[in-house]
Amino acid sequence: MIVPIGHPPRAAQGDDAELIVRSLAEPEAFAELYDRHAGGLHRYVLRRLGAGLAEDVVGETFLIAFQQRHRYDTSRSEARPWLYGIAANLISRHRRSELRAYRALARTGVDPVAQSWSDTVDTQVAAAASGAALAAALRGLNDRDRHVLLLIAWADFSYEEVAAALAIPLGTVRSRLNRARTKMRAALGGVNPTLTDDDAQETDRG
Repeated sequence: MIVPIGHPPRAAQGDDAELIVRSLAEPEAFAELYDRHAGGLHRYVLRRLGAGLAEDVVGETFLIAFQQRHRYDTSRSEARPWLYGIAANLISRHRRSELRAYRALARTGVDPVAQSWSDTVDTQVAAAASGAALAAALRGLNDRDRHVLLLIAWADFSYEEVAAALAIPLGTVRSRLNRARTKMRAALGGVNPTLTDDDAQETDRG
């Protein structure tokens, strides 16, 4: 079922929900879901945990998803929030590894992970994420706030998608994000490099 990351995608056959339903009778069809989403998920986990854990977490995410596919809410055509929610739980199990990486970056200013993803993200965010100040700021967040912040900043999720991924109300997403940004701005001297263009517009309106 699991294929290497970067495997050429199969021909698309319906949305994610349709694919998951079909996989109940045809388990091999679930590999298409992997083809669609493993690359992006791997890049996200890589940024959180580094190369040493990324492939294991992605593999375990899809294994859990396969085992629990009968419980998937088929009213949601897009499975990405579901998959990233599973990954978030797994990332939390490696909290010490994530915090250790932030601590090392904050101390040395050298990011061993940044070169692995810097070509695929916004230049401003990539540059800031290579800095000791941002690492220290991220380390200062609790797990729940960090998940919300980074799903929006690094996985390009909407507030609604974050709510679905983490199984929390939309209002909780907003409150956690506001708390995280307040702490980030304080740690970075008033600058928040994780603010997206859409978020900036919303802030201006508010």
